Amino acid sequence: MSLACYLLFLALVAVERLAELVTARRHTAWSLARGGREYGRGHYPVMVVLHTALLVGCAVEAAYRPFLPALGWTALALALAAQGLRWWCVGALGPRWNTRVIVVPGLPLVLAGPYRWLRHPNYVAVVVEGVALPLVHSAWLTAVAFTVANAALLRVRIRCEDAALAGATGTRPPVAAGAAGGAP
Repeated sequence: MSLACYLLFLALVAVERLAELVTARRHTAWSLARGGREYGRGHYPVMVVLHTALLVGCAVEAAYRPFLPALGWTALALALAAQGLRWWCVGALGPRWNTRVIVVPGLPLVLAGPYRWLRHPNYVAVVVEGVALPLVHSAWLTAVAFTVANAALLRVRIRCEDAALAGATGTRPPVAAGAAGGAP
């Protein structure tokens, strides 16, 4: 894959992120209209900066790295699979999916779609994408830096979501609990 094609792919991922933000804004209005409460506002700007830095880091580092077909095509397949998983999460949660942590009191936990098997499947998609997207064009420094920073952020984010869901339901979410949020 040429650098130009990779940069085009990154641009498409950026457009996808904008689609997520549009979806999240609509879902925020839906949730707030039903008494939803937002949690974890403090970490949200950090998440936005980190995910923006991932795309920028990929573009900058790829200019200095070769495309390695065995690694690149495998990473591309994983990045696309992560997108599929992310949008499956969006579909399963419906208007409850958000890039923010917003919980509408009284709604049951979502146990459909990928939430049947995983507690936070959207974050599986984020982790896979954070490694795979840079490695499409051998940007291993970006993959490592994002993965380390994202691990710290996800630790905060998942605790926030679990506490928010526990507060809304009065119980600790089961292993396959639906998450309130997503990633931009």
